[in-house]
Amino acid sequence: MLDDGSPLFQQIARQVSDGVLVGTFPEGTQVPSTTELAALHRINPATVGKGLALLVAEGVLHKRRGLGMFVSEGARARLVERRRGELTATYVRPLVAEARSLGLGADDVVALVAQELRDDAPTTSEGAR
Repeated sequence: MLDDGSPLFQQIARQVSDGVLVGTFPEGTQVPSTTELAALHRINPATVGKGLALLVAEGVLHKRRGLGMFVSEGARARLVERRRGELTATYVRPLVAEARSLGLGADDVVALVAQELRDDAPTTSEGAR
């Protein structure tokens, strides 16, 4: 589960933030403890703590003394905003630059994306992905 090549603490932070985004960890609920995450991934608790601290600094999580870490109010909205910016910088701007170099307009790009989504859609024999 943790193997994307980025530092482990960043992978932990990404995993927990993914859980917030998809609703596994709704706002106001407790996230797994440092000890639980360290045992699950068989990594040093300090590494997990660093990942969770990153989310605290971003306002995604907050500590409740003696109780653990909880998802902050507005965390999902903050994550969506940040990830949207990352999506734009990582994928949309390069896509637009390449489309311009090929002389493609917005309608052409939208058609390419729509075709890719159709091609990637599961068939009834595959079921949902």
